[in-house]
Amino acid sequence: MLEQLNQERESEASEPIKTYPEDELAKNRKIFKKGLLIFFIVAVTFASYTLGFSRGKNTAPAVTKDISLGQAVLENKSANNGVDFSLFWKVWDTIKEKHINRKDLDAQKMVYGAISGMLKATGDPYTSFFDPEENKAFSQDLGGSFDGIGAELGIKDNLLTVIAPLDESPAQKAGLRAGDKIIKIGDKVIADMTIDEAVSLIRGKKGTEVKLTILPNGEKDTKEIPIVRDTIEVKSVKLDFKEGDIAHIEITKFGENTDKEFDQAMKTMLAKNTRGIILDLRNDPGGLLDRAVSIASRMIPKGKVVVTEEDSFGKKDSFFTEGGDSLSSIPTVVLINEGSASASEILAGALKDDQGLTLIGEKSFGKGTVQELIDLPQGSSVKVTVAKWLTPNGDYIMEKGINPDIEVKMTADDYKNDKDPQLDKAMEVIQEKLK
Repeated sequence: MLEQLNQERESEASEPIKTYPEDELAKNRKIFKKGLLIFFIVAVTFASYTLGFSRGKNTAPAVTKDISLGQAVLENKSANNGVDFSLFWKVWDTIKEKHINRKDLDAQKMVYGAISGMLKATGDPYTSFFDPEENKAFSQDLGGSFDGIGAELGIKDNLLTVIAPLDESPAQKAGLRAGDKIIKIGDKVIADMTIDEAVSLIRGKKGTEVKLTILPNGEKDTKEIPIVRDTIEVKSVKLDFKEGDIAHIEITKFGENTDKEFDQAMKTMLAKNTRGIILDLRNDPGGLLDRAVSIASRMIPKGKVVVTEEDSFGKKDSFFTEGGDSLSSIPTVVLINEGSASASEILAGALKDDQGLTLIGEKSFGKGTVQELIDLPQGSSVKVTVAKWLTPNGDYIMEKGINPDIEVKMTADDYKNDKDPQLDKAMEVIQEKLK
């Protein structure tokens, strides 16, 4: 799963994220209300909305119960900056006065729905709103524990696509593969859903079942697969050793503890006098940018560019390796596939451009945008795409991905027979480097 998503920078699952302290949002009540109003009026046609949180961040009580439409008192209805809200408020008042279930309608949910609709109107699947419950679940994802099927999703060719199933997850065991297109969740067609809407449908309590209708990667016919949800505990770094003291280190995501797990694996490799390294970034959907920079700093000398962000004004901001390099002198190759996205693409691109390392496997997913996570009142948050990123050599990879130096494809028979020609090729190449 399932955009990653310091919560900080995500490269989701989940995408690079910057953290904004809550006290900065409360420094000036007037600025806060005006800023929030401007934020809510970005997309006005059909989906725009603004809500005056009139007491500010510090005095706004947490929502503890549903608010009926009849009880709702909404402020800041006036037009601002030339935007006329009369249509929105006309619809709001009409629903309040005429809807058959008006007494039972939850005004707070309608507000959340209006905000979600506004962000959906941007046309960017990675810009989204999290209500308090969704925000809590998102935080749990980054921490590495949640109930679901264990698959990261993204948008590719305008279709909801499996970026990568997590290792040993219910999704992987059920046969879900990177590149599979999801057509339906249960009986709901998801053509117009955002990623986060789809995730909320796929998620559920441990032991319950969800049925997905998918179009398997490379096939023409859809099929339905049932998946029983489970608690997903994700250890993001795995290490084993191959013949000849070759370390095979897998990074499955860039979460809160990934850098610590990598450091522990690095100590083990150094203690064993590892002769070569296969860094496996296959099916790694990304996560936190700063963790990718931290790991790059262990494999690339200090002061090298890891990634460059470019904002909507064309301003560029580069992130550099920070020191602590202990592995750059050890011969290394990198495995990638179409499940490698966001932060894993950043790391692969940096190792290729800065160190000249050989990439083996298949073209990566191509998620090259940066999301900023902003905390909002009442436990909610908004994730906004604020920039795109470039590799150290200045290449944009959004939707293009990163091409391997040596292409090796995995077939359906390979999966069925538990074969791994990509890893076999990586062993061949690293052994050649050691001669």
